This record gives sequence, C-alpha cells and structure tokens, in this order.
Amino acid sequence: MDYRYLGRSALQVSPLCLGAMMFGGETDEATARRIIAKAGEQGVNFIDTADVYHAGRSEEIVGRAVADRRDDWVIATKFGFPGGQGPNQNGQSRKWIMQSVENSLKRLGSEYIDILYFHRALPGISLEEGMRAVADLIRQGKVRYFGVSNFKGWRIAEIARLADQMGIDRPVASEPLYNLVDRTAEVEQLPAAAHYGLGVVSYSPLARGVLSGKYAPDTAPPEDSRAGRGDRRIQQTEWRPESLQIAQTIAAHAAERGTTPIGFALAWVLNNQHVSATIAGPRTETQWDSYQAALQFKLTAEDEQLVDRLVPPGHASTPGYTDPGYPVEGRIVR
Repeated sequence: MDYRYLGRSALQVSPLCLGAMMFGGETDEATARRIIAKAGEQGVNFIDTADVYHAGRSEEIVGRAVADRRDDWVIATKFGFPGGQGPNQNGQSRKWIMQSVENSLKRLGSEYIDILYFHRALPGISLEEGMRAVADLIRQGKVRYFGVSNFKGWRIAEIARLADQMGIDRPVASEPLYNLVDRTAEVEQLPAAAHYGLGVVSYSPLARGVLSGKYAPDTAPPEDSRAGRGDRRIQQTEWRPESLQIAQTIAAHAAERGTTPIGFALAWVLNNQHVSATIAGPRTETQWDSYQAALQFKLTAEDEQLVDRLVPPGHASTPGYTDPGYPVEGRIVR
C-alpha cells in the first residue's frame, strides 16, 4: 500500500479510505465486517463514519469490527448534524460537541477518535465556540486530530487562524465532494487546504455511483441501485443528464485503456497531488472489490486531457449547477 501523509501532519493513511455510510442500513453487519476485514488485509488503514449514519449504527459496527486491532486503524467520525429533536442536539455548540463525542466513543467502543470532523459549515454561526470545544477534547486525549467537511476556502482559512490563535495544531484534513463530473472544489477548497497544510480526503469520487457507468441515459435506473431506490441526495446532486452521458464516455475510454470506469474515476481523483485519500463507500463486498482497480491504474496526460474536455477544471458537468444542500451564501436580499 502506498501510504500518504495527511497534509503536513505525520499521520499516514491509505489512499483508499473505507467509507462506512452504508453500514447498519443498506449493508448488514455481517457484510460490513467482511468488507472491513478484507480492507485491513489489503493494507487499508483508514475508515470514515459519522454519528448520524443510520442513527449511530455505522459507528457501532465499525467499533465491533476493529476492536481487536483498534490501534491499526485511523478512524474518522463527525459531528454537527441533528442527533435528536431538541434544539441543542445538533450544530456546533460546546454542549452538543461534547455530548456527540461521548456518544461516538461509546458506540465505537474506543477511548479516542483519530480524526473528528466538523461535518458541515453553519452560516451565521461563529466557529470559535466549536473550535474551543474541539481543542479541549484534544487536550483530554479523546480526539487526536480534527478536520473540516464541506468547508469553503475562506472557512478553511478561518479555522486555521483560530487554531493558531488557540495554540493547537491546525486541522489535518478537509473533506470536500470531488469527482470528475463535479470539479468545483478545485476553485478554492483544494488550493486552500494545500496552503494551510490540510490533507484532502475527498468524498463521492464515483458521483454516488453515476461514474460506475451502470446508469444509461434516458433509461430508468436499476431497482437495486441508489437512484432506483429513490435516494434523495443522488436525485438532488448527481442525477444530471450531462453526468450520465459523460459516464458512458468514460466507461468506453476506460475499456480502451484496459481498466474499469470505477478504476478510472477513482484513479483520476487520486492523481491530484492535493488529494491524500478518497472515501470509497461500498454497499456490497463486490463493490469494494471493484475499487481496487484504481490502485493499479496510472493516468496519462491524454487521460487528463480527455477529462478536461468533458468537464473544464473548476466546473461541474452541468453549467450553473449548485448543490442545494450547500447553497451559495454571497447574496442576501435586503
């Protein structure tokens, strides 16, 4: 395994990070544990979960699966999304962060979390209170590193400034959405992370399955697929005609190059020097097996030029596209 340093930290992680979002829901525990065991045997040492994935069941499964080799794994989890109905059971208050971390530690069956992410940015909410809470958790030994997820460049800069001001290490990781049909992270998120010393651990490298090539344009999706199950997020984001067509072009090109569309799409993300690792989240063991092609495939200049023709650097496949989950914040009507 070609381990990579996570940003400017001394922490080394596998370029494929096992995403556990499906575990405890679409993926039952027995299958999840087989995937985790296989990943460990393959040299993968990095796993990503969150407090809200299937109401905490993902963390519980991860914790049980790695219990006998806990120190071999770099476990990342997150806080910030609602964990209950109360007004203080979400967000970035000291109260919720402390409660959320204690709950995660119990579910993981661990005394510490390797990387704790701010799961999202909250417009209008100061980062300072959350940063002080995370700093205290690091000093208590409950958290070893922290990171940010879905943060724009200016917030990455602010979080680095606050860390310097508080006398703690800067975050080690930024987790943006990044794939070859949504390259908007290249505009500021990736350069900001590099400038401030954060490693990039991108998510959705397969555009929630679109880049696997299994979805034919103008055709109903397979019933057992994420789109076929009516997943809200894929409908909001990746289910775009332009992306479906590009996926077919990539699939044909990958075949000519002797690899799979999955291998090509993952390898393209990992071919960016800013990227330390990418999160690949399988539903099945077969899906996890398919990701390994990325580690053997090397892109050429011609491959990069093809992608640039399909989707210009810094853009998404659909002109004017914005993820409704993360709207543009720069215009507030008076």
